Amino acid sequence: MKLQSDPHSGANTITGYGDGYVEINKTPYRHAVLISSDGAISEWPVKAFEALEPGHFEQMLALKPELILIGTGVKQRFPKPELLKALIAAKIGFEIMNSQAACRTYNILVGEGRQVLLALIVEANECN
Repeated sequence: MKLQSDPHSGANTITGYGDGYVEINKTPYRHAVLISSDGAISEWPVKAFEALEPGHFEQMLALKPELILIGTGVKQRFPKPELLKALIAAKIGFEIMNSQAACRTYNILVGEGRQVLLALIVEANECN
């Protein structure tokens, strides 16, 4: 799926998403990433949703976002409540959705000028 970006905003945007990849600023990534609207793109060492651990959430908090979108892969899945404690304690808003929906929502929020972080698990569709 191709997504529209605003080339004049200067913020990172998702320009495409598909089976096993995400495209950020027209560059494909085939691994989990943290994408900050203000410029940082970094590998997120999450191999699968089931591998999420507290350190992954601490890594998100270190970037000091206003809001975090968590893309959980092909399907929407909810992390164990104890994993979300750090976000709740820091009073950081978060939304959990499948990765495709998270990409679309991220672009909308970036277009509104929000300080948003996208924590994205990239996985291949299980049906292939």
